[in-house]
Amino acid sequence: PAEKQQQRRREQMVLLRNILVLLAVVAPMALGFTPTAMPRALVQQRRVTAPSVLMAQTPLTNGKKKINVPEGSSMMAACKKLGIKVKTNCKKGDCGTCTVNVGGKSIRACVGKVPPAPKLKSVLEKGLMVK
Repeated sequence: PAEKQQQRRREQMVLLRNILVLLAVVAPMALGFTPTAMPRALVQQRRVTAPSVLMAQTPLTNGKKKINVPEGSSMMAACKKLGIKVKTNCKKGDCGTCTVNVGGKSIRACVGKVPPAPKLKSVLEKGLMVK
């Protein structure tokens, strides 16, 4: 039973790796890139991290610093990258101590996710303000 589980797990890992490689190569081709226009490392790379390849980036700013983070990633981690120290109490989002304002909307940083990139070009260039 243990050997069968290990074998099944290896097969699942190989399948997952193949799917990620397929997505990394086929997705750009679906967007109109030819294999010669794609970076050689992307085509030949065996291990691919899907989120960085496939997820849209959201620009965030605190007035001084501007960063791009994947949408749906941790708001707390994004605040740390921006250099914003967020106070926390419960770490569950119940108390509201960790609330930050992102582009005019309140998000609880300890449980919240980075919102999608804005569609308005001027806001996209400046980035969403985090307070």
